[in-house]
Amino acid sequence: MFHPIDSNHFRASLGRFPSGVTVVTCKQEGQVHGMTASAFVSVSMDPPLVLVSVAKKARMHDKLLNAEEFGISILAQDQAHWSNHFAGKLHTQEPEFTEHEGVPVLEGALVNLVLKTHQRVEAGDHTLFIGEITYARYTEQDALLYFRGKYGQFQPE
Repeated sequence: MFHPIDSNHFRASLGRFPSGVTVVTCKQEGQVHGMTASAFVSVSMDPPLVLVSVAKKARMHDKLLNAEEFGISILAQDQAHWSNHFAGKLHTQEPEFTEHEGVPVLEGALVNLVLKTHQRVEAGDHTLFIGEITYARYTEQDALLYFRGKYGQFQPE
């Protein structure tokens, strides 16, 4: 028999799944908005779709609901400070963005994606934002990883 789990146990359990770290961005009324997200996954190759899960209580949620396009920047190993910044622990420097067709993405990221909103799916206390990739740029840097609430790096065998 399965028993429901509380949110702390849920978070601790899934925190044992290592993930990359992304910053989701959009621009509204000339201002760039962003948030850190680790709930990011590839959905489809044809068409090229990815998904990011955003809590309905997050400030970014309503901004994404109104956005027809948004950006996702997969952070490089040396960008933990930007992950913290967009999670609410503001950094002393302001982040630098580059824009592709009006969509802001974080400068210096491992990967920059520009997406056209494809679908929004309500799922519990989150909304799944599925975007079709219209632009992708990547570098050969190493990725910032997140595991058990801490940042780390990949160590190949």
